[in-house]
Amino acid sequence: MKTALKTGLFAVVICSLLGFAGCGKKADENKPIADVKAEAEKMNVEQLKAKAMEYKDTIVAKKAEIEKVAAKLKGIPITEQLGTEAKGLQTDIANLNKSVAALTERFQVYYNKLKEKGGDVSGLGI
Repeated sequence: MKTALKTGLFAVVICSLLGFAGCGKKADENKPIADVKAEAEKMNVEQLKAKAMEYKDTIVAKKAEIEKVAAKLKGIPITEQLGTEAKGLQTDIANLNKSVAALTERFQVYYNKLKEKGGDVSGLGI
């Protein structure tokens, strides 16, 4: 009973953290790449850098979340690695990795356009 309660509480905490991970950010991992490219074409250097920075910040936050979830997964004893809690954490990590990949793809569009226009890309490494 205690394990079920802990697992449920843990799931609520993780969902809350995932929900807040992108708050305040305008980076959209679901925006179609064609739309991202069209938008980037119309932007000036300052706008491109700002948008790339938004994506970078969101990616960095999600990567930090992956590390936290991975640390929790490592903390689960080997005998419980196939349990519900571990599987849930593995699913969370997989979802976060998909999100990071989508964000990175969109980030690259802005980053590459910024470089193409001769903008300063310092501080945009991820």
